[in-house]
Amino acid sequence: MRHSSLFRFLIGLFLLCAGAAAQTATPRSQAANPAFMDKSLDPCVDFYTYSCGGWIKQNPIPPDQASWSVYSKMQDENRLILRGLLEQAAAPSAGRSAVEQKIGDYYAACMDDSAVEKAGAAALRPELGRIAELQSKADLAAYLAAYHPEDIYIYFGQSALFRFGSTQDAKDSSQVIAEVDQGGLSLPDRDYYLKQDPKFAAIRAAYLAHVQRMFELISAPHPAENAQTVLRIETALAQGAMSRVDRRDPNNVYHRMTRAQLAALSPSFDWNTYFKDQGLAGVQSLNVAVPDFFKTMEAELQAEDLSAWKTYLRWHLVHAQARYLSSAFVDEDFNFYDKTLRGQKELQPRWKRCVRFVDRALGEALGQAYVEKYFPPRARLQAHTMVKQIEAAMEQDIKHLSWMSAPTKKQALVKLHAVLNKIGYPDHWRDYSALKVVRGDLLGNGERGNQFEFRRQLAKIGKPVDKGEWYLTPPTVNANYDPQNNDINFPAGVLQPPVFDPNGDAAPNYGDTGATIGHELTHGFDDEGRQFDAQGNLRDWWTPADAAEFQKRAQCVQDQYAQYVVVDDVHINSKLTLGEDVADLGGLILAWMAWQEDTKGQQLEPIEGLTPAQRFFVGYAQSWCGSSRDEVKRMRATTDPHSPEQYRTNGVVSNLPEFQQAFQCKTGQPMAPEKRCRVW
Repeated sequence: MRHSSLFRFLIGLFLLCAGAAAQTATPRSQAANPAFMDKSLDPCVDFYTYSCGGWIKQNPIPPDQASWSVYSKMQDENRLILRGLLEQAAAPSAGRSAVEQKIGDYYAACMDDSAVEKAGAAALRPELGRIAELQSKADLAAYLAAYHPEDIYIYFGQSALFRFGSTQDAKDSSQVIAEVDQGGLSLPDRDYYLKQDPKFAAIRAAYLAHVQRMFELISAPHPAENAQTVLRIETALAQGAMSRVDRRDPNNVYHRMTRAQLAALSPSFDWNTYFKDQGLAGVQSLNVAVPDFFKTMEAELQAEDLSAWKTYLRWHLVHAQARYLSSAFVDEDFNFYDKTLRGQKELQPRWKRCVRFVDRALGEALGQAYVEKYFPPRARLQAHTMVKQIEAAMEQDIKHLSWMSAPTKKQALVKLHAVLNKIGYPDHWRDYSALKVVRGDLLGNGERGNQFEFRRQLAKIGKPVDKGEWYLTPPTVNANYDPQNNDINFPAGVLQPPVFDPNGDAAPNYGDTGATIGHELTHGFDDEGRQFDAQGNLRDWWTPADAAEFQKRAQCVQDQYAQYVVVDDVHINSKLTLGEDVADLGGLILAWMAWQEDTKGQQLEPIEGLTPAQRFFVGYAQSWCGSSRDEVKRMRATTDPHSPEQYRTNGVVSNLPEFQQAFQCKTGQPMAPEKRCRVW
């Protein structure tokens, strides 16, 4: 949940590009739709399938998707809307605005597949030439200082050798500082290199074959040997990387150091040159997120010769740029990263990929066009109103907690009242005038877009944090909570019908949209978020007794989810998913409280054979209707901090006595266990 500012702006997009792997938001289907249900099942045995069995049968996974859900279906439909906006903006016209020209020309360049095919591998020659000209390992710093701004994967944690950018100081959240972090890997997680499970071994074998084929596409000599070199170096770097579970503790990734201390960790890397070439020669201190990684990097710099490092850099270049290149590269990249790793059957059509590229490079410019047409001010106001209702419910919840003492409650309420709500879109749009977009130059546009964002992030170092900045683009179909800004973010893309419909049936509205808001709000008080105070500083504001009680209650949730099977014999890594599981549970509780308050004194009638309380819970469950291919299930079990959809439903409602009363479940049934968990 803690993210460097360099990476925050792509959090939502990364989740979407990963096939909705990490569904922070809670979009829904039509409100408590009986056609999506399977009423032949007992809701007290499997509430998820009872609520979603019909939807799953009616919505098989499309061949260009690794998974398919209410969430990803809405995302796909939203891309159609964006496609229309972009096609209109791409048409040459004297009347185009500056924003339309930027997004339209970028989209046109991406859709010009003949120009991309004609360029082929030649587009990489300048950068390959710079790698070939390296004379010694001492030159690596200067090369990476020039390359990192162009490396799209630096935003996703897979950059060459390490990640570099800006971040809020965890203990002084008002300031932006420089940060270096682990990186250098091309597989989804360190476990893919280190685990000896047969399935991981098979993926490594497929990865080797993929890297070899990519080297063949750039006509590199000895492609099989080169692939072995890449795997050897990346495996060594993986051994120094911190696990995802350990990274969830913000204290583990905060180490404020001087430049001299960083240099002592990896003296073979010329940090002075790297900082100077980034325009940061005067920066004398920074956060070194994972010091042990840079010790490992040092060992590898000494162990591998220059030719090996050139091979590694060539691989990372072609890997990072493959999706911008000709079809041979695109297809090979798809065959491994989408087909092998995620089970996707077909490559998405070019227009979908191009919409995604524009959103990544020019998200707020595209967002301006999107908001103007699809998100009126009234919708923003209505969303604010619902957020305030959920916040009021949480205030009452905190005040009445039996396990928390008065001093900690006081601090919790201070934090709650300080939460900043970002709804729809930013108050001030980002200025892209310095970004050059050229029709017919897809790769160049991608590189310049990455450079623009990289430099924009570095320019923040040493300056106060801009609390009004957004990190999710307005068209994004997602939502998030940022613990260092202490804000919740709901882009316009997720506040669209039928996801956001305040004029609809209140029960499912609160069950899904209300639970979304409650989920994000609860993140401020989950096992990670609770460690930050109202100003977003990493500070312990809990009494020891209250902290121990929280841990006990969180452990109940962790133990519960550890029992659930993702696929085959793979269980949920509940240490990784704990924050999301706590937020799911807390979010639905808050939504229930807000709904009860909003409808107090009203005479609510059954609809379609469902009582109001039943519609509330079915509305929540139907927000998670979906299915996934086995390959992506395995990947998510390793990389995704969210539990699978069925457990985000069954795991949550089984803890609520209100659910058990609504469906008259008997104690001992799967949805009515004798032991229930509750944190907030």
